[in-house]
Amino acid sequence: MKTNKEVKISYWAHHLTTLISVTLVLVLMGIISMIWISADRETRRLRERIELSVIMRDSVPEETVRTLAGEIGKSGYARDVRIITKEEALKNWAADTGEDLQELFGVNPLSEEITFGVVADYASASRIASIKRKLEGNAAVETVSAPDAAMIDSMNRNISRMTVVLGAVAGIMLLISFVLINNTVHLTIYSRRFTIHTMKLVGATPGFIRRPVILDNMLAGALAGVASSAFLAAVMAFSAEAGLPDIASYVGWEAFGIVCAALVVAGMLLCCIASWIAAGIYLRKDYDQLFR
Repeated sequence: MKTNKEVKISYWAHHLTTLISVTLVLVLMGIISMIWISADRETRRLRERIELSVIMRDSVPEETVRTLAGEIGKSGYARDVRIITKEEALKNWAADTGEDLQELFGVNPLSEEITFGVVADYASASRIASIKRKLEGNAAVETVSAPDAAMIDSMNRNISRMTVVLGAVAGIMLLISFVLINNTVHLTIYSRRFTIHTMKLVGATPGFIRRPVILDNMLAGALAGVASSAFLAAVMAFSAEAGLPDIASYVGWEAFGIVCAALVVAGMLLCCIASWIAAGIYLRKDYDQLFR
């Protein structure tokens, strides 16, 4: 029992610096991932706020309107398809303008409409123009009201720029993370350089020598991934109570679960690569070079 306790203490003491360093790096990577996810969700929401209105011709049968609405709903490009009756259209006009068209003209001059939002993947000027042409080719449709193409292109350009900036930041963070983790793991293996040299002298193969070093550091990477995930989960859970923005509403727990799994895998993978490289360096060194 004493020996096992000593081994456990030795492991924690040996890898404490690695655990703390890798955890901090993974927390930063997790924050960048969460920002990316929340930005992607918000851009999708912005794109899905684009609405089209299909204005039907006068005296079009109600069944024809319902059939067209059903076809639009099954098309793959539409969401939240809704039929606006002539009475609803009249009320909406009165609410927006303050004018009573029925009193002015003696009849309700408005037609039935079908309104729908566009799925985010179709929120581009060219695709919306194509949808508009297709719907206006229907004999029962008088016209299709769609947002200005310039506005849509401008929104998509801004979203693309933001995506590029976030991608660049994520790439730089990944590079910095690997450098930091590599240096930390290198220092950990540096303390075992004489053991590695001794094992090499007694005929141990490079794979045999590397295996425990890599597994130890992969375990440290996995524990760091769990620790960073637990910290970020606590921040998400209590951010609203602390008076901060409700992070969970922007990221979502399902997406956060994927981030947590990715952090554990990233910690293991980065520590594996770093320990492989560092162990290889000391495997190639002569005894005299170990003192440098």
